[in-house]
Amino acid sequence: VQLQASGGGLVQAGGSLRLSCAASGRTFSSYTMGWFRQAPGKEREFVAAISRSGLITNYADSVKGRFTISRDNAKNTVYLQLNSLKPEDTAVYYCASRTGSSSMSRSAYDYWGQGTQVTVSS
Repeated sequence: VQLQASGGGLVQAGGSLRLSCAASGRTFSSYTMGWFRQAPGKEREFVAAISRSGLITNYADSVKGRFTISRDNAKNTVYLQLNSLKPEDTAVYYCASRTGSSSMSRSAYDYWGQGTQVTVSS
């Protein structure tokens, strides 16, 4: 599957963005989807994941209550709504997919998008 992330940009602290990740292929609904991020000089870290049906979601503690992951299987797209953004949320955000159940481990994901830059100014 090929993944294309978009929606990043520059926003002030406290602002919002919505990231999208469009997937190719007809089997999108068979993939668990995840979002990860990587700040300069840091390792790529888990942000959120959503089950194939969309009924189960998981979040990193650092974004819980501020970010929301969702998916539209009819549009082959997963979203990440980012609210109450903080400067420490600045990073390149990546979407990823896997055929198994939800996981917070980046090594568990098989396919990755190219990333979209989110910059939060103070």
